[in-house]
Amino acid sequence: MAYLRHLSASADLITTPEEIRAGFVALALERSRQATPFIEQARALKVAAMRANHPNELLGIEEIRVALLTAAGFSEKATKQTAEKDHIVAIQNFIERFLEPAGTNFVEELVYRFLLTRGDSLGGSMRNIAGKLAERKVNRAIISALTLTETTYQWLNTASNTWIDGTRDDADIELSLKALSWRKEKKTRTLIYNRTIPLVGKNIDMCLLHCPPDEVKPATYRIPEKFIAFGELKGGIDPAGADEHWKTAQTALTRIKTAFANANLSPDLFFIGAVIVDSMAGEIWNQLEEGTLKNAANLTDPDQVASLANWLVDL
Repeated sequence: MAYLRHLSASADLITTPEEIRAGFVALALERSRQATPFIEQARALKVAAMRANHPNELLGIEEIRVALLTAAGFSEKATKQTAEKDHIVAIQNFIERFLEPAGTNFVEELVYRFLLTRGDSLGGSMRNIAGKLAERKVNRAIISALTLTETTYQWLNTASNTWIDGTRDDADIELSLKALSWRKEKKTRTLIYNRTIPLVGKNIDMCLLHCPPDEVKPATYRIPEKFIAFGELKGGIDPAGADEHWKTAQTALTRIKTAFANANLSPDLFFIGAVIVDSMAGEIWNQLEEGTLKNAANLTDPDQVASLANWLVDL
C-alpha cells in the first residue's frame, strides 16, 4: 500500500485555501509568461507601422502584412484557408472602417486590435494550461526521483519529437517534454500522456508501459499486456469544478478497469488532483483502502507528488 507512505487519512488529500490561492497565482504567472511574445510582437508592429503617415500606406509595408490580417481579426487558420486577394480586400476594409476613423492615432488603434486577436488566440491555448502545469510538476518529480537514484532515463522533446538522453543538467526540460522513459533493474518503463488506448477507446491522461522508447507507437498501444499503470491527472485549481473533475476521472478509471478486466488484466490505477475537497477526499480514500486505486496524491503537496513519483519509478 504505497499510498500510506504519504497519506494517513483522507484529510491529507484535501487542498487548503492557501494552496488554492497559490494555484491561482501560478496560473496567472503562466498566462503572463505566455503573453510575453505577443507583447513583443505588438511593439515590433508599432515601430514598423510608424513609418506610415496615413493608414493607406500600411498595406505597402510588406513585413507587417500578416500582422495587419491579425488585427483585422484573421486567425492563423483563417489566413491559411483564404487567398491573398481576399487578404488584401480584408485589410483594405479594416483600414477604411477602423484605422482611418482613428485619425492620427491609427497606429495605436492597429496595435490594440492586433493584441485583441492575439489575446483571443492566447485564451484558446490557455484553456488547458492547468493540465500542462500539472504535467510539468509530475515530470519534474519523476525526473528528480530518477536523478537521485542515478537511474538512466530519456525524454521525448515536444518540438523535435526525438528522444534525448537525460543528464544531471536537466533544468527546465519539463517545459518541452511529452514523454519519459527509464531503465531500472533490467526493467524498461515509458510514461506517455494523453493517448487514446484502443482497448479502452478513450483518451487517458497518463499511461505507463513496459517497453523501450522506440516501441512507443500505435501498434504497441494495441497490446494490453504492455500497460502497467494508468493515471488521471487533474490540474484545475478552481474548487467549483472539483467534483466535476473527480467525476470525469472516476468515469475514466472505471472504464479502464472494466476494459482490462475483460482481458484478464489489472493494471494499477492512480489519481493526482490539484483541488480536492472534503467529500472527494473521502471517496478517494475509500477507493485506496478497497484497492480500486493503488495510489493518489494532491498535486499542490510536493511531498505527496514526490512519493507517488517514487512509486511510479519503482513499478
